[in-house]
Amino acid sequence: MKVLISGASVAGPVLAYWLHRYGFEPTVVERTPAARHGLGGHAVDLYSAAAEVTSRMGCWDSIEAARSRLDSMTVERFGRRPVEVDLSRMYAGISSRHVEILRGELTKILYDASRGSAEYLFGDSIATLDDDGEGVDVTFDSGLERRFDLVIGADGLHSNVRRLAFGPETEVLRPLGGYLAVFSMPDVFGLGNHMLAHFSVGNLVGMYGVRQTGQVRAAFLFRGELTYDHRDKEQQKALLVKRFGDYGWKVPQLLEQLPQAQDFYFDSIAQVSLDTWHRGRIGLVGDAGYSPGPAVGGGTSLAVVAAYVLAGELAKAGAAGLRNYEDVIRPLVDNSRKLSPKTMGTIIPGSALAVRLMPGAAATLAKLPTSLQRLVWSQNEVGKVFSSTALPDYSDLLKPESGQPVP
Repeated sequence: MKVLISGASVAGPVLAYWLHRYGFEPTVVERTPAARHGLGGHAVDLYSAAAEVTSRMGCWDSIEAARSRLDSMTVERFGRRPVEVDLSRMYAGISSRHVEILRGELTKILYDASRGSAEYLFGDSIATLDDDGEGVDVTFDSGLERRFDLVIGADGLHSNVRRLAFGPETEVLRPLGGYLAVFSMPDVFGLGNHMLAHFSVGNLVGMYGVRQTGQVRAAFLFRGELTYDHRDKEQQKALLVKRFGDYGWKVPQLLEQLPQAQDFYFDSIAQVSLDTWHRGRIGLVGDAGYSPGPAVGGGTSLAVVAAYVLAGELAKAGAAGLRNYEDVIRPLVDNSRKLSPKTMGTIIPGSALAVRLMPGAAATLAKLPTSLQRLVWSQNEVGKVFSSTALPDYSDLLKPESGQPVP
C-alpha cells in the first residue's frame, strides 16, 4: 500500500519508519523547503513508552546524547526567596526512562532514521484530496498529482489535512485559556545548563541554557484571551511585548532580543477535539488529530506512541486499521486531555496561593526517594499517561531487512 504522510516533524517520520518496516511504501510531504536540521524549537519530553518506540527504531543513543541536560531550576517570585528544584530527581520520579530534548534535534534524529525508508517531498504541500473509496487522488501546491491508498495528516495543531478532510479548525480547536511563546537569544545572564523561572499570577517566564549553541531559550506561558493570526509572527511579537512590557524582573532584557529572534514560536495552548480521527481513507495522527495542548499535555510522547500504533494497526488490517488504531490509542489520548488543564494550572499559577506554594511543593517532591516519588505520581494523571502505557506488540508483522534486526 502507498501511504502519503503530511508533516515531517515527529509523528510523520516515526510513522514512515514503521510503515516501511511492515512493507508499505510511505511518502512524506513537508511544507518547509528542506529537512529541519538544527537546534530550533522548544524543549520537549520523551517518557517511557515513547522512549521505547525510539529505542526500537535505533534512535535512543542519539536522543540521549542530544538531551538538554537541564538538571536544576531556580524559581523566583516577586517579594519571595528563590527556590531551588532538582529537575533530574523529579524526572526520575515521573518515569523510569525519560529525556528532555530540543524539538529541532529530535526532528532531525527521526528524519535521519526514516529518510532511507520513505520518499520525502520538501517544499510542497497538499492542495486537494479526493477519496473515492478505493484510494485518494492528491494534488499538490506544486502541481504534482499522485494517487495513494491512504493519506495521513501528521501536520500539527494547524493541520492542513484536517482542514481539507474534516473542515475549518475553528470548529475543532478548544482553547484552554493559555499561550506559549519561545525564542532563542544570547546567554546574557550566564545560565549555562541551568533553568531560571519567574512565577506570578497568570504568568510563567522562564529561560534555559542550550549547551550545544551556548544560547538561551526564553519562554513565556501566560493566561488570557487573544485574537491573532497564527501565521503573522510580527503581530505575535507585538502582542507579547504588549502583555509583558511592564512586567519587570529580567523581562526587559528578554524582550530586547525579541526583534532579531529568527526561531520565534507563538501559539495558543489549545486542544483538538474530534469524535473520530479518520474519514474514509484519510486519517490523523498526533497533534493534528488530538493535540492535548502545547507544553502541557505530553503531546510529543503521545505523537511518537500513536504513530507506532497506527503503523502496527495498518499492518494488521489495512485501511480498516484506521478504526482499530483509534480504539487502541483513545485511552492514552483521553488521559492526556485530562492532564493538560491540570498541568497548565500548575505551571501557570492561577492564584496568589499557587504562586506561594507550588515552587516549594516541587522542591520537596524532588527530594523524596525515587520509589516514593513514583508512588505519588502513580496516583494521578501524570503517572497514568507517562508511566503505565504498555506498547502493543507488532513484531510478528515486521519484514526482515538487511542490517535491521526484528526487535
